[in-house]
Amino acid sequence: MSLDVPPKLLAEAERGPIREEDFVETVRVSLPYAYNLIAGLVRELREGEREFADNHTPPPSEKERGQLLRALSSDAIRGSLERHFGVGLAFMNCHRVAVFPLQSLGGEAHTRFTSQRSQILNQSPEFRDC
Repeated sequence: MSLDVPPKLLAEAERGPIREEDFVETVRVSLPYAYNLIAGLVRELREGEREFADNHTPPPSEKERGQLLRALSSDAIRGSLERHFGVGLAFMNCHRVAVFPLQSLGGEAHTRFTSQRSQILNQSPEFRDC
């Protein structure tokens, strides 16, 4: 299961739409590694002068890798995190997450990061079965 949904939120969802803030809080609690990694990259982006901030450090265990994969492969989770933090997310391999300012999506750095060429250049045997 991807998220540990509080009974109150589940009941609200059964009745109709839920607040995005409540959904993001559920993501934060359920997938703390993914949430905190993205939050840290957002801080790094906002404090620095770079075009984007990205992670090169593999997760400490498969549990954390699973959190990251669940967060970034779900359209609902990924979209909510992008809106919550006001950034665009890009993902490569098993753990290389990048955050981009919204105004740079589709720009040179973002296009380069998300290109097929970059995907090929960022391959290595240890990523084969991650």
